Amino acid sequence: MRKPPLRLTSVDLDRPGVVVLRSVDWEVGPGERWIVLGPNGSGKTTLFELASGYLHPTRGSVEILGHRLGRVDVRRLRQRIGLVSTAIAKLLIPRITATDVVVSGRHGALEPWWQEYTQAEYEKARTLLIEAGFGAIADRPFGFLSDGERQHVLLARAMMSDPQLLLLDEPAAGLDVGGRERLVAALGRMAAQPDHPATVMITHHLEEIPAGFTHVLLLRAGRVVASGPLPEVLEAGALSATFGLPLLLESSDGRWVCRARSV
Repeated sequence: MRKPPLRLTSVDLDRPGVVVLRSVDWEVGPGERWIVLGPNGSGKTTLFELASGYLHPTRGSVEILGHRLGRVDVRRLRQRIGLVSTAIAKLLIPRITATDVVVSGRHGALEPWWQEYTQAEYEKARTLLIEAGFGAIADRPFGFLSDGERQHVLLARAMMSDPQLLLLDEPAAGLDVGGRERLVAALGRMAAQPDHPATVMITHHLEEIPAGFTHVLLLRAGRVVASGPLPEVLEAGALSATFGLPLLLESSDGRWVCRARSV
């Protein structure tokens, strides 16, 4: 039996005067596609930092790809994890090309000149952009791209190393409707591939949940409200408890939308 790509057991995380996470038990199985939902301050970003090995719990254990944090070289572990985050985008040098951004993901680097890359690797980087529908921007500087184009480049970068775990931190944040829908559609196509890695996507908005995602984790004030298969867990009562507001929930063609219940 394969080990789960991600497992948190009785995880607490404290910061001075603040309880960020408390008693979190969560397991992401092979091939599962998870959505993490919760209001601001619920602990979603902290959960992302734990899952990517950039943060250690105060108590409890975090196992990533079969290795427990604190007992593994996280630098090597991160090479097997694909990350899409605005924090990465801010660290990239604006003048390097989209292709350079993608190929540097092979070793989890931020710049292409610290490693040597083969012609085959550059071809793979371009292929990833072409498959995403963004081959035309392959030679354009990253800093000159639109927000939507940058997110697709970052997604291609995350896939460059053939990751075993893909982590997406609000990938559609700041995009207009067209940019959001193109990105959500791309994520849906990826989710439909049988060999796609286990995926965790953090979002604030149900409209950003791609079709084909299988599970959901609901967080409020650092605690798990509910978790499990998306069709079972994502219902109005649990969602209302998560956001502290009476909500109505609707779904159509594998997509979701919610609004406040009229008083």
